[in-house]
Amino acid sequence: MAKYRRSRINDAVKEEMAQILRDVKDPRITGALVSITAAEVSADLKFAKIFFSVLGEDKNEVLKGLKSASGFFRSELAKRINLRITPELHFEYDSSVEYGANISSILKALDIKPDEEEENE
Repeated sequence: MAKYRRSRINDAVKEEMAQILRDVKDPRITGALVSITAAEVSADLKFAKIFFSVLGEDKNEVLKGLKSASGFFRSELAKRINLRITPELHFEYDSSVEYGANISSILKALDIKPDEEEENE
């Protein structure tokens, strides 16, 4: 499969999963701010890794909620995206948002004073 096609499928799966996430009734998912950050579909379209980030709740509880609703996610995905095979969904926590916030707080704490040359410009 061409790389650009797989990239388009990944983007489509990510967008649709974000939309489907709004329809889930599980309190473990609706009680937290959950966002889908990426999707990686395998070359044979049988498996998909869905990466998510969480703010305000325990990531393990949200992961349990996502796994329990994976059947709902898969059936809705089959209705919304026209693929020959609907991939089996595997959810993984994406810590890049936390990592970025940590780096930002470290940079703010450094309190670096500007050089005199930069002030004159």
